[in-house]
Formats: sequence, C-alpha cells, structure tokens
Amino acid sequence: MSAVPSITLNDGNAIPQLGFGVFQIEPKDTAKAVGEALDIGYRHIDTAEMYRNEKGVGEAVRASGLDRSEVFVTSKLNNGFHEPDDARRAFDETLSELGFDYVDLFLIHWPLPMLYDGDYVSTWKTLEEFKQDGRARSIGVSNFQVEHLKRLASETETVPAVNQIEVHPYLTNDAVRDYGREHGIATEAWSPIAQGAVLGDPTITQIAEKVGKMPAQVVLRWHIERGDIVFPKSVTPSRMRENFKLFDFKLDPSDLDEISTLDKGEDGRTGPNPDTFAYVPR
Repeated sequence: MSAVPSITLNDGNAIPQLGFGVFQIEPKDTAKAVGEALDIGYRHIDTAEMYRNEKGVGEAVRASGLDRSEVFVTSKLNNGFHEPDDARRAFDETLSELGFDYVDLFLIHWPLPMLYDGDYVSTWKTLEEFKQDGRARSIGVSNFQVEHLKRLASETETVPAVNQIEVHPYLTNDAVRDYGREHGIATEAWSPIAQGAVLGDPTITQIAEKVGKMPAQVVLRWHIERGDIVFPKSVTPSRMRENFKLFDFKLDPSDLDEISTLDKGEDGRTGPNPDTFAYVPR
C-alpha cells in the first residue's frame, strides 16, 4: 500500500494529499464505491450536500471497521442555503446524513456573488460558528476567486483552511493558487484531469510512456508535486487502484514545467466561472 503524505492546514489539522471524490456517484452506489476506496487505502473522502450522497459516505465509513478518526471527510454547503439560519439547518442535516457528530472539513461550495446580494461573508461567519463549536474541525471555501478571498480577509477573523478550485493542466489557475500559498490557504484541485480531456494530449502521453505510467497517473502526480490536494473519482476498482499509485515515482522538473505550459487560461475551464455561476438546485 502506498503511503499518502498529509498536508498540515493553517489551523494545525492534517489532511491526506490524495483522496477519493464522490461527485456524480449515484446515492445508491456511493457506499459500495467508498467502501472499495477505503479497502484500497484511501483515507480522505470528498462529498457535498448537492451530491445527495452523504448518507452513503457515512455508511461506508461505519462498515469499514475503521475508527472515525482515521478517515478525513469533507462536505460542502448547498448553494440554496447561504443565509445563516439556512446554513445552520443544512449543516445539521449534513451531520445527520453522514451519521457523524463532526466533519473534518466543511466548505462553502460556491461564492455565488450574483446571488444573496453578493453576501458570502455572513455565510462564512456562520461556518466560523461550526468551527468554534467543534462540529467542523476545519472550514474552508470552494471556487473562490482572489477578490472573494480578499474580502473574507478584510471582513472576517478566520482564514480559510482550503480553497477547492478547478485545476488541471489546461487550467492551472495559478493566480488563485499563488494567493492561497501566500496566505496559508491550501489548494484542493477538482476536475484534476479536466474530465479526461488532457489524457490524450501528446505531452502527457509522451511523459507517461517515458516514466512507464498511465496518463492519469502522470497528471495526478503533477498535482501532487505542485503541492495541491487531489481526489479523483472513479467507480471502477482497477482505476481507483491506479489513481492511488502515485507515490512510487517522480516527474522530472522539466516534465512538470512542460505539463504546466499546456495551460489555456479561461479557455481551458471545464466548469462554470465562479464570478458568474448562480445555480441553486430546486
């Protein structure tokens, strides 16, 4: 079993650098997929209220026989519950669905600057309550741009422990990553292989052939060596095992640089732009 390194967050808590994501896994399939991931050795699971599969995550952790403290679990606030009282009720429901008395990390899923009169500050202050009462060991944000992070810094007391953003070779998102590094905010990379779009890139395939690894392993290793936290999603056990085997090889600095030059800026983005995203599930 590969040893997964941990990153120490700005509040002193440690998070495994490699995790397992459950985005788009059907609720009925979640417990089985997470159980397989835990069997392989994953100890970091990333879910969200909007994924509707928190219950399956909790079931798998309990069925694994692992102590709750051995598994780092993240969830995120549903976009429809940014107002403080709604956020409190939603967080209570997250703990109920998971069947836990705490989560290791709780995030604001999207800043939604075009909704709620642009007020994500009061939402963040509500998450500070969860941190203070111990029901969220760490708190952070997701999809926050530099200006959103600067506003939190000027109007609140707590620096986010992490910022979970879209990052992959076609969208290196370095301005947001650099701000996080300068202010002690760890970067978590979602869509780490650009929904598969980068796997056929000649640069990636050539490096993969050179190091004797699969293209996905090369891209995930690029993330790891850049210092980001990553949690690929798959329901195929063989692919889950493949994604876990990232710590028995390294990439040459020149290969890292070559992968980074694939950046397409905004043209490489596979998901919504956080400045304009205004989706609220019905």
